[in-house]
Amino acid sequence: MRITALAGGVGGAKLAHGLAQILPPEDLTIIVNTGDDFEHLGLYICPDLDTVCYTLAGLANPQTGWGRANETWNAMANLKRLGAPDWFNLGDSDLATHIERTRRLKEGQTLSQITRDFCKAWGVKHTVLPMSDQPVRTIVETEEGDLPFQEYFVHRKCEPRVKGFRFEGADVAEPAPGTREALQSAEAVVICPSNPWVSIDPILRVLSLTLSPLRPPSPLPLGEGKGGWGEGVRVAVSPIIGGQTVKGPAAKMFSELGIEPSALAVAKHYGALLTGFVMDETDAQLREEVRGLNMRVLVTNTLMQSLDDRMQLASEVVNFIREAI
Repeated sequence: MRITALAGGVGGAKLAHGLAQILPPEDLTIIVNTGDDFEHLGLYICPDLDTVCYTLAGLANPQTGWGRANETWNAMANLKRLGAPDWFNLGDSDLATHIERTRRLKEGQTLSQITRDFCKAWGVKHTVLPMSDQPVRTIVETEEGDLPFQEYFVHRKCEPRVKGFRFEGADVAEPAPGTREALQSAEAVVICPSNPWVSIDPILRVLSLTLSPLRPPSPLPLGEGKGGWGEGVRVAVSPIIGGQTVKGPAAKMFSELGIEPSALAVAKHYGALLTGFVMDETDAQLREEVRGLNMRVLVTNTLMQSLDDRMQLASEVVNFIREAI
């Protein structure tokens, strides 16, 4: 079964990793959000892309889910001593990734080409694609003004109240090479348990699906738009469990936009885009309301605390898809 997964952040990386354990490389493509990419200390940094790749490679920090395992911080300590901005930490091993990516981008190579080569060097056999080779920048509109995503997320620690989001460059950015083919040939598209607002919506924007920051999406007919979605099953896994997110500010964002955070709110956010929805056992009481959105529903354990959890959830999602085909 050919599956294309959309992912960003730690939750998305975990499910992508689980899928990679049970699907052969030719049957899984992962399209990753690049809306939170930014330049820092003169380097081009791709937080979501690196989190997904490090996780697939077995290199991610198991405590945080992001960054590298067994990391050292000598460069950062010396940068701080010299007065450089230190609000975004870069470990020594991680720093090498950004240095080499920046060097190759300046030579004119594309982000997708560089990502392919990095994955080969790290032993990642499944295909990982950035959503676009052109820059797209997520801007968080807050009561204190507009903030680039990393400024809001890391520097300001998600403290400003959110009013909305926009994705600068998304209307003109083309999907990266291979994304069209992956979507059109997939028997199923899986939206991983990533933040809907800032990890998945940028991907959907680039793929020309119409989304409003404050109401459920109204997708273009299947097969239209820059990306093209083919005719497969489309399933999302909720990142919200019992009204809370395991990591990140998704629940806070829903609340500040006047939407009660819940698995149901996530299902409504994606709306007619989906044919199926996966949510945690904690939220079983919402099953019938989600079914009322014309979606098939799988209720299971979605909290991925171990590799076994990742593989178990991935297996259940794949079986759920098989039943729908």
